[in-house]
Amino acid sequence: MMVETAVVGEYLVPSLWEIEVAVAASVFVIVSYWVFTFQGGDGCGGRSQLLENSGDGILDDEVKMVQLKGDLQTNSPYLIKVELLAAKNLIGANLNGTSDPYAIITCGSEKRFSSMVPGSRNPMWGEEFNFSVDELPVQINVTIYDWDIIWKSAVLGSVTVPVEREDQSIALWHTLDSPSGQVCLHIKTIKLPLNSSRSINGYVGANARRRITIDKQGPTVVHQKPGPLQIIFNLLPDEVVEHSYSCALERSFLYHGRMYVSAWHICFHSNVFSKQMKVVIPFGDIDEIRRSQHAFINPSITIILRMGAGGHGVPPLGSSDGRVRYKFASFWNRNHALRALQRAVKNYHAMLEAEKKERAESALRAHSSSIKSSRRQAKAPEDNASKSEKLQAFIKEEVLVGIYNDVFPCTAEQFYNLLLSDDSSFSNEYRSARKDTNLNMGQWHAADEYDGQVREITFRCICNSPMCPPDTAMTEYQHYVLSADKKKLVFETVQQAHDVPFGSYFEVHCRWSVENNGENSSALDIKVGAHFKKWCVMQSKIRSGSINEYKKEMELMLDVARSYTKSHTAGDETNNSASSPSVIQEIS
Repeated sequence: MMVETAVVGEYLVPSLWEIEVAVAASVFVIVSYWVFTFQGGDGCGGRSQLLENSGDGILDDEVKMVQLKGDLQTNSPYLIKVELLAAKNLIGANLNGTSDPYAIITCGSEKRFSSMVPGSRNPMWGEEFNFSVDELPVQINVTIYDWDIIWKSAVLGSVTVPVEREDQSIALWHTLDSPSGQVCLHIKTIKLPLNSSRSINGYVGANARRRITIDKQGPTVVHQKPGPLQIIFNLLPDEVVEHSYSCALERSFLYHGRMYVSAWHICFHSNVFSKQMKVVIPFGDIDEIRRSQHAFINPSITIILRMGAGGHGVPPLGSSDGRVRYKFASFWNRNHALRALQRAVKNYHAMLEAEKKERAESALRAHSSSIKSSRRQAKAPEDNASKSEKLQAFIKEEVLVGIYNDVFPCTAEQFYNLLLSDDSSFSNEYRSARKDTNLNMGQWHAADEYDGQVREITFRCICNSPMCPPDTAMTEYQHYVLSADKKKLVFETVQQAHDVPFGSYFEVHCRWSVENNGENSSALDIKVGAHFKKWCVMQSKIRSGSINEYKKEMELMLDVARSYTKSHTAGDETNNSASSPSVIQEIS
């Protein structure tokens, strides 16, 4: 019996090594908890931390990306600033007599979310929301909800405030349409100058992506299989998912779901306990993307929106500087996701700058080709040299690909005189052979922005693609440069289709290079390409289709050009041979 007791005691009493391991583990847990609680990031820590006014202090390293403000143009003449200051005497929706209020502010079709204040019937927000409107009067609707972890949010009351004139700026308490409650709003209306920038006071606009919908570009619509961005978030058909990540949105607890990143938005969808949460953040509303920490072993990403943007889809987290933010955690690889989001925002702003530059170049090209300016006067060689540095390229050479290289039976000078000059009827014959209609040709004239001469022609042409209407309106800008010795000719065109799907997204650029290689012949090199002013989902198909279509057009053009050149050069030779005997007789 004593032996059995000794054996049991040997197994039940811990050894010195086991005691040391247990003490070390306990110390490690205590130290980790102390670091996380007093020095760590903004962990969930209950609902009381949703509006913790530590702002930037709760975020870890200043590893952030400050976004370039968009320089988008708007035609909306009014900017309405709605400042949600506070509310009082709200209905107590929780069992303990309090509420977790947040507000949804609506102006027209635009909707913004305020942050949620936990456990309060008298919340203080101090958040600003900006709306762009075309005309007055408008109505601002403010609806206050009680946030619920699982169930649908309950309405605590709402109020509609009319905005009827400019400079309406005063803070007022408005009574909610409920048994109890008031909300304090400060509404200010600013009239914007024409074509003003939407970056006034940091405001870029919720709908920064103001693109023409496909159904307004022509009588046909391109249908394609909808993706998650269309099914879940009801975004435009040409938005595709570039990256997606499994992650969680921080609220009262982590709502696990999936993040989708497109060229214009960061979207998040979660369906936990049948509570659907959808967040759609336009890149134009993002002010900073920071690395942060949700828990000691759960790194996260915080997306801070600019002042006045408001939340999108669900109530965001508040901060002391008035900006709102969304925090996402539980990434498989947080650093990889952070870099991808930073690249996406940089690409977005680069795309905006490229579109702005393309609009300026297109407007300049159209202005130079359609308005006949005075011919440039001859200047001193040094003036010409300084001006040549300011001349712009008429087409984008980097998009061109070679489609033809052969000999043409005329010189470069004859090519211009017979086929391109204002007196030539070649364009009419060629357009008739193509069965084009409504041809309207401008005159060649000099342009200060480009070397050589430019002109504009418009017509309607037949479309053979099943995605296009039977015919479409076309605008073609033409440009030519003939060398001083008249041995080399460069003829460039830019075609813009108006009635086809995505017609405003791309242009067809072409260059014909004619250089003498004999007494009555020249080397002809033709290059063509599709230049995209905006990204679109069918970019590769449009590029290949445009090149193939231009190849067919080029074959017909060369056939008509050869026959036209042959008939006119043969007529000139007949006239010369008929006049030569009389000349010889006079000489004799």
